[in-house]
Amino acid sequence: MYFKYTKPLARLIEEFSKMPGIGPKTAQRLAFYILKSSPENARNLANTIIEAKEKVKNCSICGNITDQDICEICQSKERDKSIICVVEGVKDLIALERTGEYKGVYHILEGAISPLDGIEPENLKIEVLMNRLRTENVKEVILATNPNIEGEVTASYLAKLIHPLKIKVTRIAYGIPIGSSLEFADEVTLTQALMGRQEVK
Repeated sequence: MYFKYTKPLARLIEEFSKMPGIGPKTAQRLAFYILKSSPENARNLANTIIEAKEKVKNCSICGNITDQDICEICQSKERDKSIICVVEGVKDLIALERTGEYKGVYHILEGAISPLDGIEPENLKIEVLMNRLRTENVKEVILATNPNIEGEVTASYLAKLIHPLKIKVTRIAYGIPIGSSLEFADEVTLTQALMGRQEVK
C-alpha cells in the first residue's frame, strides 16, 4: 500500500523538491528536519526566508545583490571605478571576489546570448552597460563571461560594441576549463585567469 503523507508535510516536501539540486529523498530529509526543530527555529527560518526575499535586491548600478540601492562594491572608495569586469551572474561575481585579487567594479549581464534558449542581446543588461561606458570614466572592460559557446558569443558581441568607444577590452585567460562555469572554479585558477587576461582585438 502506498504511504500518503499528511497534507502539511506533503506540501513542505513538495516545496523543498522545487529547489534546484533537491531530489525527493533530500526534500523528505529537510522536511523531517524542520518537523524535529523547535517552533522557534522553524519561525526563525521562515522569517529569514521572508526577510531575504523582501529586502535583497539588485544594485542600481552593477546588478549585484544588496539590501541597499547601491552595493558595497560600487560604494567603495578603494575600488578602481575605471575598470569594469563583466560577468553573467552574481555567482560569477562572488567567485571572482573570493580570489581577493580584483580591485575594480562589476557589471552583471544576467545571462548570456543564447538564441536557442530565446536569449537575445536585448534580454540582457547590455544597454545598461553601454550607458555606463558612455557616462563613466572607464579605461578597461574585462569580459569574464563563461568559457563556453554562449559566453564566447556574448564576449565577442560586447567587444564589437565597446571598441568604437576607444575603451580597452580584455578577456580573462583560459585558466578555466572550456565548458565549465566560473562559480565552480577554485581561487588559484580564477586568479591566473584574471592575471593572464588579454586584450580583445
